[in-house]
Amino acid sequence: MKAPFLAALALGATAIPAAALAQQTPTVTQAIAGTRLDITATGEVTRVPDLALISAGVVTRSATASGAIQQAATRMNRVREALRQAGIADRDIQTSNISLNPEYTYVQNQAPKLNGYSASNTVMVRFRDIENAGKILDALVKEGANQINGPNLTIDKPEAALDEARAKAVAQGRARAELYARSLGMRVVKIVSVSESGGYAPPPMPPMVMMAERSQAADSKIDAGEQKLSVSVSMTFELQ
Repeated sequence: MKAPFLAALALGATAIPAAALAQQTPTVTQAIAGTRLDITATGEVTRVPDLALISAGVVTRSATASGAIQQAATRMNRVREALRQAGIADRDIQTSNISLNPEYTYVQNQAPKLNGYSASNTVMVRFRDIENAGKILDALVKEGANQINGPNLTIDKPEAALDEARAKAVAQGRARAELYARSLGMRVVKIVSVSESGGYAPPPMPPMVMMAERSQAADSKIDAGEQKLSVSVSMTFELQ
């Protein structure tokens, strides 16, 4: 008599948490009486980039660690001043990296020989005047920047453009559903569900490159071009 009773208790103990869990995570489903149609549609818009992200840095070498760091700091101060002279606000200049590394010479069967130290100091800069960004880059190199990473052209506030892309995606999905319905001799009864995927992702920053000092006649030019913003939606329709 005890075994069935204990088994019933065990069954009840396991059933209660499952029921409670089902109550905690309800699933919302809509019954489809007709034919289900799943569609994925993408809305796209283009915009001219209005923001350039550029990483500018200096790399210095010295026999001592303190000498390398001090030289990098001095040259970076010149770079910062050049940015301010170009009208770049302090909020658009942000230190992104400061590093110090020993430099060795390696000879086979011999202990490494310390030759000195290299230091780097890098800032991330946001240019809102893309048309003059090339001139600013040349000024940075002239003032001591010997590492340039970028530009990464992007859109400062993409929300309005993304909303336009969303509206286009939904309109395209509805039009495609109507097309399928007409082809099947049916009609669209309702939209059962809509979900969004994708969106705007700024292009990745190009790799850091070393820059040699330029002559006054060599002016860099940055072309803004256009960027595409897209949003994809998955839509489920009921056809009858």
